[in-house]
Amino acid sequence: MVVCRDWAGGSLLTNSEHVDQYDLLIVGGGMVGAALGCAVAGAGFEVCLLEVREPQRSWPSDEVDLRVSALTRASQRMLENLQVWPDMVKRRVSPYTDMQVWDAGGSGRIHFSAAEIGEPDLGHIVENRVTQLALWERLESLSNVTLRYPAQVSELQTGDAPAVVLQDGGRLTSELIVAADGRDSQLRQMANIGTRGWDYDQHAIVATIRPTLSHRYTAWQRFMKTGPLAFLPIDDGRCSIVWSTSPQQAEALTALDDAAFCRALTQASEAILGEIREVGPRGVFPLRLGHAETYIRPGLALVGDAAHAIHPLAGQGVNLGFLDAATLAETVIDARRAGRRIGSTATLRRYERARKGPNMAMLGAMDAFKRLFSNEVLPLRLLRNLGLSLADRSGFIKQQLVRRAMGLGGDLPRLAK
Repeated sequence: MVVCRDWAGGSLLTNSEHVDQYDLLIVGGGMVGAALGCAVAGAGFEVCLLEVREPQRSWPSDEVDLRVSALTRASQRMLENLQVWPDMVKRRVSPYTDMQVWDAGGSGRIHFSAAEIGEPDLGHIVENRVTQLALWERLESLSNVTLRYPAQVSELQTGDAPAVVLQDGGRLTSELIVAADGRDSQLRQMANIGTRGWDYDQHAIVATIRPTLSHRYTAWQRFMKTGPLAFLPIDDGRCSIVWSTSPQQAEALTALDDAAFCRALTQASEAILGEIREVGPRGVFPLRLGHAETYIRPGLALVGDAAHAIHPLAGQGVNLGFLDAATLAETVIDARRAGRRIGSTATLRRYERARKGPNMAMLGAMDAFKRLFSNEVLPLRLLRNLGLSLADRSGFIKQQLVRRAMGLGGDLPRLAK
């Protein structure tokens, strides 16, 4: 049975029991949780990270992970500051220099180019497993980090004495517990933190494909009534696709054999990269918007997908999570230096104030884009095509849009600068 206790005093632990004590206990060792662990451990905190399974350690060199992320410049800088970017580059990161977006319901389109803002690229397409493994190897090199796997939490205590009990009976205490355990966060549920949001009635099909024509280091995105289709360039000439569509069409597309799927993808993309010649294994993921009602409880903080779930049409999910991690790390480091308790409500409010507003704004913007581009009402269709064309001709607007998307604007945490 799952138990949550939120006490001002008392403890799940007795004096006679062995207790492992840490400064921070991070539940979830994916990209965001591992990045947070690296950030605070580098500042001298004693850290324990719990994960259900260790990351994949090796894979064939010609294989591309089903799950990839478009990492912004802010995320790249954070990973450089955490000393993991060079190891990621050795495994594979794929820069993209341009982005082409167009509307299937009209002639509107917009082209973003790194050259227009004096940057070498707009970002990098990176396999999630590459990022996670580099962060884990960094954690393994730090003497003040404990990695525990497989490990699952069965009881959570927040308040003045944060603690967890593991399914194997292990008991851990910490000044601060961090939920980095994903969109369906168990810890968020244990802490009785609700979420607001809705299902999109869309599923995303992901796969690696090989087109006939060169992708030209360009990310391509076509907006259709059923959802956006994105081609993300891999440096060996292939592309990772994210095809958002109705659950019914997603089921039908995944049931096709490879040749038929390639034909359907060629047609859906208007053959922008010629005929699709090959497709690898396909995965399907349901899409939803979700936002936690609060990011904090005394002794507990939510980061990444545990705090917010976003539509993938702009690839901002993990980038928001990295900014959460960088901001929370900065908050607790500053609190420790000032002699404040890192798990106190006063400390954690600083983190929540810094991140909840920007995250909500991004969730709202992506939801609005999704609804605008899936609406076939004629006035809206004409308006969005006109908007795309006008934005494409306005150098100032384009520069502001692309700089914001790259994470080069706004009030960034120190780790992302």
